[in-house]
Amino acid sequence: MRAVRQRRLSQWQFPMKFGFPPATLRNWEQGRARPHASARVLLAVIAKHPEAVEDVPAKAAK
Repeated sequence: MRAVRQRRLSQWQFPMKFGFPPATLRNWEQGRARPHASARVLLAVIAKHPEAVEDVPAKAAK
């Protein structure tokens, strides 16, 4: 997960862009928690096709 994020965004920018709480991302990256299955699927899509989900959280908030 860290490798996917670091290619593109900081530890603060990544969760804000994709709709995760920053503390959740920190916990995942530091091994204190694991993403649930649905979050793992979303992270896999972000890794392969980030453009497919980049604007979804912003649209969902409206």
